[in-house]
Amino acid sequence: MRKAFLSLMICCISALQTIAQHASDNYTLLKPDRVFDGREMHNNWWVLVNGRHIMWVGEAANAKSPVSTKVIELKGTTLMPGMIEGHSHMFLHPYNETLWNDQVLVESRAERTARAVNHVKATLMAGFTSARDLGTEGAMYDDVGLKDAIEKGVIPGPRLMVATRAIVATGSYGPKGFNDQTEESIPKGAEEADGIDALTRVIRSQIGNGADVIKLYADYRWGLNNTSAATFTVDELKLAVHVAGSAGRYVVVHSGTEEGMRRSIAAGVRTIEHGDGGTPELFKQMKEKGIALCPTLNATESINTYHGWHKGTDPEPDAVRQKHKIFTDAMKAGVTICMGGDVGVFSHGDNSREMELMVEYGMKPLDVLRSATSVNAEVFGMKNLGEIKQGYLADLVAIDGNPAEDIKTLKNAKLVMKDGVIYKQP
Repeated sequence: MRKAFLSLMICCISALQTIAQHASDNYTLLKPDRVFDGREMHNNWWVLVNGRHIMWVGEAANAKSPVSTKVIELKGTTLMPGMIEGHSHMFLHPYNETLWNDQVLVESRAERTARAVNHVKATLMAGFTSARDLGTEGAMYDDVGLKDAIEKGVIPGPRLMVATRAIVATGSYGPKGFNDQTEESIPKGAEEADGIDALTRVIRSQIGNGADVIKLYADYRWGLNNTSAATFTVDELKLAVHVAGSAGRYVVVHSGTEEGMRRSIAAGVRTIEHGDGGTPELFKQMKEKGIALCPTLNATESINTYHGWHKGTDPEPDAVRQKHKIFTDAMKAGVTICMGGDVGVFSHGDNSREMELMVEYGMKPLDVLRSATSVNAEVFGMKNLGEIKQGYLADLVAIDGNPAEDIKTLKNAKLVMKDGVIYKQP
């Protein structure tokens, strides 16, 4: 028996050594024209990948790799870190296809999950290897299952940070306008909570169900005459930041009013989404407190397009003009700007359209590339991502062309690698 046991142990050790050897022999040398490393652009650089990680990056003349290395020629391309989508809703699809109310009320959870499977694949194939999903909009905790399916290799998709149901003040969010007798049975686009006890319970419940980040709506269209107005008090927002922080999570807020932003800044949230109520003074405060802005330019333009606006022909609607203003003011104040388009309002896979608008609105292309890679990784707390560095995870995308010269080339992802696995290649 002892001999049999020893023989079995030797076989197991030998098998493990063989697996380790094969893993260490899994080298891929990527040979683009240039490398954007998440900070700067470098001509004539190559990247060596070993398994899940970046083994080496540097000048092509200094490249060394084992004989067994797989070589991928990427002529004419820019190799860059896998991009990070900062604001997405995988369980939504464009509102000109189906209104938001009908997606929440009519589409089944099964249909919405099936759509989400397609959405995460489209996101990955567009070169976005990570994404924050900021609310299932009525699909409960299904984003957690979607994330798990991706991590287990059941379906292809980006790394997800999920917010699950998101949190709203009672009575502020939709769908609304139904008979009082059935109001309680109508699905809501987010979870309602108010005050110390309820907010604490709901935040902890969402964390317990898998939330990586806590999202609150600091304001919404529930003011007089359906205008936007603040929802949670400063104390409630501070409580949320404290409770989430005690469990290693951070708070992100939807805010489109001056007062909602003011309260959110005072509470010390991590990011403000949309920011349409921003003023130079508020942006100065955001800069001082290290709070980032995710401006979602394309969501605003898309919604106005659905309402009949023809860009380039019609005058800009007030909402679009306001986006231009707050984006300019935020940049002048030195606010950290994250790349996030509110994808789901517009088509998944068209994520880079937000980056085109960031350039159109006045940001330098190289800064936009930083925003979608190293900046988002740092703000969102995504370790070993967003840069091409030795030891970082091999999330890489090769763009046909030079996006630092023409941001529209980001639509041309020739190679997509996540975790060292190639999902798309020439």
